Amino acid sequence: MRRHTRALYPCLTLVLLAQPAARLAAQVSAADREEARAIFAELININTTHAHGSTTPAAQAIAERFLAAGFPAADVQVVGPDTTHMNVVVRLRASHPARRPILLLAHLDVVEALRDDWSVDPFQFAELDGFFYGRGTSDIKDLGAIYAQVLLRLHREAAATDRDLILALTAGEEGGGNNGVQWLLASRRELIDAAYCVNGDGGDPIVRRGHMEARNVQASEKVYMDLELTVRNPGGHSSLPVRDNAIYRLAAGLDRLARFSFPARLNEITRAYFDRAAASAPPATAAAMRRAAAGDRTAIARLSAESPFFNAQFRTTCVATRLEGGHADNALPQLALAVVNCRMLPDENPDSVSATIRRVTGDTAIHVTVRQAPVPSPPSPLVPEVLEPVERITRVLWPEATVIPSMETGATDGLYLRNAGMPVYGISGVPLDEDDIRAHGRDERIRVSAFYEGLDFSYRLVRALAVPGS
Repeated sequence: MRRHTRALYPCLTLVLLAQPAARLAAQVSAADREEARAIFAELININTTHAHGSTTPAAQAIAERFLAAGFPAADVQVVGPDTTHMNVVVRLRASHPARRPILLLAHLDVVEALRDDWSVDPFQFAELDGFFYGRGTSDIKDLGAIYAQVLLRLHREAAATDRDLILALTAGEEGGGNNGVQWLLASRRELIDAAYCVNGDGGDPIVRRGHMEARNVQASEKVYMDLELTVRNPGGHSSLPVRDNAIYRLAAGLDRLARFSFPARLNEITRAYFDRAAASAPPATAAAMRRAAAGDRTAIARLSAESPFFNAQFRTTCVATRLEGGHADNALPQLALAVVNCRMLPDENPDSVSATIRRVTGDTAIHVTVRQAPVPSPPSPLVPEVLEPVERITRVLWPEATVIPSMETGATDGLYLRNAGMPVYGISGVPLDEDDIRAHGRDERIRVSAFYEGLDFSYRLVRALAVPGS
């Protein structure tokens, strides 16, 4: 569901120089770029929406490339619950096995795109004015193509890997059921079982006004839960109104909820985020971020008021997203209903959140029930094995950028892996322009240069994680 990216440092002005393309491409040859571009184009040209497409042709296309490159058939698996929601899982076996595998994850499916809404055909790869266009260019067929090319390249190089590398390109991340990661965990876990996962669907490098802002590592996600708030009463004729009106009672409770904030709490990820992000912030904001990282309540309150993103990092949030009521224009309402969407801190107790909503709405006539149950998502530990190579490579490619652990306020398929006991680190290498993020929208695109930067970064990272001494 990439990308849930928001401004990571609201009101910051960073002075990070744009990187020369020649230096960024130092480890990526023209042949590498051509191969990655061809894979990317092939994936974009396949409609993998849930309603009108299928991930199966895309999975098969990737599989054919690896089989043609000499991968054993047993190490190239196209599997899934049905003929339209297939996943592809490829294993590059270690030349000197010593450590558990790493899983590289991206999803093949994309959200719907209508030709009439777009300036170009959303399912026809196009390069125009320095951009790659097409549905999935940023969410996230770019990373699917990049990871595939990296594995093909390492195979050709006969790299001295000491652990297997597993590539999983999956279905169903964007909805519609048949989620590929869930299916693989339940039905073919042996194919993807790994020490940890590097998820391309998160941890985006952020560019603002042409300058690199941050090199994020997504190590945590908030937990999604929908609540349903309802008020019922007998209703009656609208010509004889009474004070006990279901809509008014629900509205009053929602107004009380609107004025409520959950208590602020820091965890390992958010504390590290505010501490590290402060290094590139303007002096006043930096001071507040450092104080907030140390638990200063005044600083936390200031930053929460300054930015919705900061506010969401500090606390669980619950917000009304849907509202309906009544059954006729000339009748008193018998039902008023609201959906309240909660994004909980990873260690938050869902029952406590529901109880808090009941207390805050302050009316026993408002019934609070769980509409969509939460799935736990424990944070992944910030281990040197992952962070050190990310920091080292970032110093080479984007020398003034800060590596910042982050907590995703939305959700990715990393949720299911973390809940299954596998740490997940969202580490995309493709820089996104903060002011031009078009995932799920019209004329989705990424910069051509950003795609190749992502290819370079990802190759360096995967090699560093799997080849000793790299």
